[in-house]
Amino acid sequence: MVRLMSMSYLGIVVLLWSLAVAAMADNVKYKDPKQPVAARVKDLLGRMTVDEKIGQMVQIERISATPDIVRRYFIGSLLSGGGSVPNPHATVADWINMVNDFQNGSLSTRLGIPMIYGIDAVHGHNNVINATIFPHNIGLGATRDTDLVKRIGAATAAEVRATGIPYAFAPCIAVCRDPRWGRCYESYSEDTKLVQNMTDVIQGLQGEIPKGSRLGVPYVAGKDKVAACAKHFVADGGTTRGIDENNTVANQHELLSIHMPPYYDSVIKGVSTVMVSYSSWNGKRMHANRDLITGYLKDKLNFKGFVISDWEGIDRITSPPHSNYTYSVLASITAGIDMVMVPNNYIEFINDLKYLVKNKFIPMDRIDDAVSRILRVKFTMGLFENPIADFSKVNEVGSQPHRDIAREAVRKSLVLLKNGKQGSEPVLPLPKRASKVLVAGSHADNLGYQCGGWTIGWQGFSGNANTTGTTILTGIKSAVDRNTEISYMENPNTDYIKSNNFSYAIVVVGEHPYTEMFGDSSNLTIADPGPNIIRTVCGNVKCVVVIISGRPVVVEPYLAMIDALVAAWLPGTEGQGVADVLFGDHEFSGKLSRTWFRSVDQLPMNVGDPHYDPLFPYGFGLTTKAVMERSMSGGMVKRPFVLGVLVSLFISLSLSQIL
Repeated sequence: MVRLMSMSYLGIVVLLWSLAVAAMADNVKYKDPKQPVAARVKDLLGRMTVDEKIGQMVQIERISATPDIVRRYFIGSLLSGGGSVPNPHATVADWINMVNDFQNGSLSTRLGIPMIYGIDAVHGHNNVINATIFPHNIGLGATRDTDLVKRIGAATAAEVRATGIPYAFAPCIAVCRDPRWGRCYESYSEDTKLVQNMTDVIQGLQGEIPKGSRLGVPYVAGKDKVAACAKHFVADGGTTRGIDENNTVANQHELLSIHMPPYYDSVIKGVSTVMVSYSSWNGKRMHANRDLITGYLKDKLNFKGFVISDWEGIDRITSPPHSNYTYSVLASITAGIDMVMVPNNYIEFINDLKYLVKNKFIPMDRIDDAVSRILRVKFTMGLFENPIADFSKVNEVGSQPHRDIAREAVRKSLVLLKNGKQGSEPVLPLPKRASKVLVAGSHADNLGYQCGGWTIGWQGFSGNANTTGTTILTGIKSAVDRNTEISYMENPNTDYIKSNNFSYAIVVVGEHPYTEMFGDSSNLTIADPGPNIIRTVCGNVKCVVVIISGRPVVVEPYLAMIDALVAAWLPGTEGQGVADVLFGDHEFSGKLSRTWFRSVDQLPMNVGDPHYDPLFPYGFGLTTKAVMERSMSGGMVKRPFVLGVLVSLFISLSLSQIL
C-alpha cells in the first residue's frame, strides 16, 4: 500500500513537472528541449545568481543532505560514497524514492535545475544488494575483449539507472605500474595500449557517440545510460612504491606516453566527466595542477564535460589536509576543477568560494565556465526533461541476462599459469566424474572474498550473507557429475586428506578484500592460512590452486608442488564461471594483463623494463580446448589438447632475447 501510494504521488509529480515544462518552454529557452544545448546553457546561465552558480559546483554526500538543504543551497549534485545506502537492507524502490526525494528539493528551487546523483559503480552497481557484480578491471584486462566490456558497461548503466541514479564514477583508467598499490585491481593493465582499448566501456555506459559529433563534447544516449567518469587524472597508477595518493616521479614524456593516452581515448568517446587524482606529479598535487587540468585536458584535448574532485580531494592540497581551506578552494577552482566533492563540509566551501569570487581572487568567467560545463552534461543527458526516476526498470538489477554476461566475463578472465608438472599429463580440464573430490581454502565458499573491495561496503565484506551470487564451491558442485562426492574443508590436515583417497583437490585461496590505501602492500603474500593449505593439500594429492586476488601475489615458493595454477582475480558474484572453465565446458583463454613477478624485490617491473625477469611474463596464458562429456553411459572424458605451453615458452624466450 505504501509503495502504491509512493508510485501514485510520483506519477503526479512527473505529470505536473511535464506540464510545467511544456507551459514554460515557449517563453524560457533553457526549458525547451528543441533548442541546441549551447543555447540552453547560455540562457540558463544568464538567469542564475552567484549563489545559484556556486551551488551547482557543490557535490555533497547523501548522509549530509536533506531535500531542504538541496533546495536552500542550490546543490548541483549528491553522491553515495562506498557503502552509503538509504538503509542497511535497501531495495531498488528505496533507492529510487531516496533519489527522487532529493530531486524534488532541486526542482522546487527558483530555476528548477535538477541535481545529478553519482555513485561508485566500478564493477557493476556494487553498492546495491542483489546487483550483478562483475570481475574487477584487472580481470577484464585479461580478457582483451572490448565488446565484452561494452556489454558490461551497458548492463551496469541499466542497473544504476534502475535505482534512479544517472551518474557513475567509472571507469578507472589508471595504468598501474606497481602491484603494491592498493588500487591496482581497478586498473585494466600495466600496458597503456590495453587500457586505451578498454575505454570502450564508456560506450557501454553512455552509448556510442554519433558520427560527426564535435570532439570533446560529452554524450549520453538516453534514459538507460549514465554519465561516465574517467578517473583519476592523471598518473595515479605511477606513484613511488605503489603508495596510494603518493607522488608520481616521471618526466613529461613518461607522463604523456604512459599515463595520459587513455584520457585521449575517453575524450574522443564522449566521456562526460573526469575525476582528478589525489596523487601528485613531481611533487605538485593534481588537484592544484592548472597546467594539466586546464592547459592539457581542457585546452589541448578539448574536453568539454566537467572536471570533478575526488572525495575531500581539495582538502589534501595542503599538508596536513584542510589546514588552509580557503587556499585549497582557490587553488583547486583556479586549476580548473568544476565540481567539488566536498562531501560534508559544504557550508564552509560555499562561503569560501563566495568570498573568493566577491573579492575577485577568482574571476566570474571561471565560475561561468565551471557551471556551463555542469549544465552541458545535465542538458545532454536529458536530465531536465526526465529528472524524476520511475519504477519501470526495477527488474534490471541483478537480472539473469546481466548475470550471464558476468559469468562470461569470469570465464574469459581466468588465466591458466600452470597445467601439469614437468613430464606429466595436463591436469585441466578436470574430469566431472570422480569418486571423491576435495575443495579447500578460505576463498572457496566466500562471496565477499571473491568480489573484493568496493562491494556492498567500501572495503568489501566476508561471507555469503550480504548479497546474492554463486560461490566457487557452489559452482563446482553444480558442474560435476551427480555421482561425484564433493568434500569441502577450509583447512584440512594431512590425516584427513590421506584417509579419504581423493581423486584430486581444488584449493581456492588469495587476498582478503581491501580498497584504496588499505590495500597497499609491501609483501604481496597470500593471506593466511592460504600458504599452509597449499602445502598440506598439494603435498598429499593432485591439486589445482585457484588464486583470488586483485594483483599478482607471491607464488614461486609453492609452484613446484602445485599441479595446476589458475589466476581468477576478483571474479564477482558469478562463481559458476570459474567451474565452467575448470571442468572444460569452456576453454581457458585469458592472458596476463600484468607481469607476474618472482619476488617483490623486483618491483616495480613492467614489460619492456631492462631488468625484466618475471615468473610469468605480460601476455602469458596457457589455453585448453573445451571438451564434451561423451554420454550418460559413463564413458571417459575426452582429454583436452593443451595449447599455449610452447607459445608461452616462446614468448618468454623472445622477451629474454629482446630485453
